[in-house]
Amino acid sequence: MPSPADPNSAVWSAMGWDGEKDLVSAEMHFARIHRHAKILGIDVPEGLVDTVISGLGGLEHPGEPNESPDQANFLLIVEVSSEGEIRLEPRIIQKWPDRPLSAVSLLAPNWEKPVRGTKHGDWEPHRAAREAAVENGADLGLLFENEVLIDGDRCAPLLLDNDGVAYHPSHGDGALDSVTIQTIKAGIEGAGIPVRPAKITLNMILRASEMVVCGSGMGIRALGTIDGREIGTPNGPLFSAAKKSWMEEI
Repeated sequence: MPSPADPNSAVWSAMGWDGEKDLVSAEMHFARIHRHAKILGIDVPEGLVDTVISGLGGLEHPGEPNESPDQANFLLIVEVSSEGEIRLEPRIIQKWPDRPLSAVSLLAPNWEKPVRGTKHGDWEPHRAAREAAVENGADLGLLFENEVLIDGDRCAPLLLDNDGVAYHPSHGDGALDSVTIQTIKAGIEGAGIPVRPAKITLNMILRASEMVVCGSGMGIRALGTIDGREIGTPNGPLFSAAKKSWMEEI
């Protein structure tokens, strides 16, 4: 049996859950589970979607629901092990402040390809990055490799460059293919801001017009600083377009 730290031991995704029968962007999450399972060599049981949906009614709430209008009530972890077991784990969702968030730069975990960029079974380095960020007085951690932004500890970063294009870290560089960015992309582009993957360098970040971070649990949040350095002007057109698109989804 694979150890819990074996990346090939499981594939999973975290979905917004209303505490009853509805999941946010469920179709995209299940599609990603299947994509990543194929990369990790995991056979997804037939009827995964039906199993998850039918299992929602028997889940206990892990605590009080998050009542923020721009966040889901709870988060649901859907995991498939390498042995074909399906696990559902409800979690409470942190309520985020309305102010722009602060981030610290951290070293990205160096998983080998093709594991990189998947939701795999060795997620402890991301949890450790989250703890390190909080210990350093920041809201979250941004993960870099050779001064290139790869991912966030619990979120996907999205940057509005001074050329008017919104860039997110490329899946080819090891970033997750973010369901949240996929969900809000059409709305952002409908507001006149193209969304593209890119190799995001420190220079791009420092010249950015604004940055946001997004995820199934946190929704859309403006990013104000990285390592104490101010990044662009928060709550600008990217934030407005991304949040409007997100609110239409949830």
